[in-house]
Amino acid sequence: SDSHGSGGSLLAGIHGWQLALVNVAAIALVIIGGHFLSRPLFRFIAQSRLREIFTAAALLLIIAIALLMTMVGLSPALGTFLAGVVLATSEYRHELESDIEPFKGLLLGLFFITVGAGINFDILFSQFGLVMGLTIGIIFIKAAVLYLLAVMGKLKGTDRWLFTLSLAQAGEFGFVLLSFCVQSSVIPKGLSETLLLVVALSMLLTPVLFIVFDKIILPRFAASQQKDNDDITEQGVAIIAGLGRFGQIVNRVLLGNGYKTVVLDHRADTLDNLRKFGVKAFFGDATRPDLLHAAGLHDAKLLVVAIDDSDQAVELIKHAKRERPDIHIVARARDRHDVYRLYQAGCDDIVRETFDSAVRSSRYALESLGVHPFEAEKITRLFVTEDIKGMRKLASAWSEDIPPAENKQYVALAKEVRDEMNAAFAQHGSDRVSELDRGWVPPSIDSKDTDTV
Repeated sequence: SDSHGSGGSLLAGIHGWQLALVNVAAIALVIIGGHFLSRPLFRFIAQSRLREIFTAAALLLIIAIALLMTMVGLSPALGTFLAGVVLATSEYRHELESDIEPFKGLLLGLFFITVGAGINFDILFSQFGLVMGLTIGIIFIKAAVLYLLAVMGKLKGTDRWLFTLSLAQAGEFGFVLLSFCVQSSVIPKGLSETLLLVVALSMLLTPVLFIVFDKIILPRFAASQQKDNDDITEQGVAIIAGLGRFGQIVNRVLLGNGYKTVVLDHRADTLDNLRKFGVKAFFGDATRPDLLHAAGLHDAKLLVVAIDDSDQAVELIKHAKRERPDIHIVARARDRHDVYRLYQAGCDDIVRETFDSAVRSSRYALESLGVHPFEAEKITRLFVTEDIKGMRKLASAWSEDIPPAENKQYVALAKEVRDEMNAAFAQHGSDRVSELDRGWVPPSIDSKDTDTV
């Protein structure tokens, strides 16, 4: 028991079973007591509205718990780990995380520098075969356990292997456990130095494991999951390129109103899932001219471009317009810059992903502030009209090679468009007031004006 009570412990000289009970009680006190006591503490600190106090209180809590662990004969590293658990379960963890963020990189670097400085390279050179064997062995054993867990968790394909290889190395907590084992005389210091080297080397090999995944496993699964393009045996009035959330809605509306569509998508898993719901689509890359022509480009009246890659969407639209200048193209855009590119490529109708939902939200906001629903609809429609008009003006000044904020012509036009938008809203407001006057204010009795126009 003397070995357990060294290092400044207040429990020196007690029996081993008593020390074990005290250790368990101390850990339980930190986890359970810290979880409930930290809440009122940080709630009180939050009322002071001083962010520095949060950081100071967190550090004080860590030091206090580490000191408590030392007093009961445990490792201070274990105390800091338990303090981290307590802070991670606090309702103020996000506030603490943002306050500690500037110090995180510095402290991690200091931690790994300390670990590296403690490595005995004489052991590596003198016992190279043993150290490498243990390193590869621990990686292999962890990978086998993780692979089994991935199978039990029903992970498939590349996700299963990524889970297996990304966690196969020993973790940072291994350093804490080794330090605790040495301090508790569980293992000799010489063995701990060897195991410390094994843990560090396994972490050093983590990039190698990811390289194995990227260069060997991922290409094999990609090759095995590839399938031949479907033979497009049908044609319709509309071609839809891409069957994501956007393309699915367009397809459902057209089909529901009796229009026949030809849908192309290059994601086999997406098509397989949608076919279970009765959605008919063909596997193939719509950006390939041969597949686009097989889908009926020369006979279709409409092309809907709903693919994710904006560069491919632009090339697809350019090719379609070269082959069929009269075909009507509707395309999805992520932002204004995509709108300009698609507009210059020849797209007829462009829909920004979040524009319509934002306009609807604006209408709801107006209604919640007391604006009549009919009037709110008129205001949002006016906004849409003016925005489209302004986008066409801005498209003439936009250049892909010049950032918008550095394009003087674009900035000047943007200010002009903003002023025109404000003027349109002001005019609409005055028209609304005059309509209310004519509709609700009765004429004066003394008035001799009989004109009702």
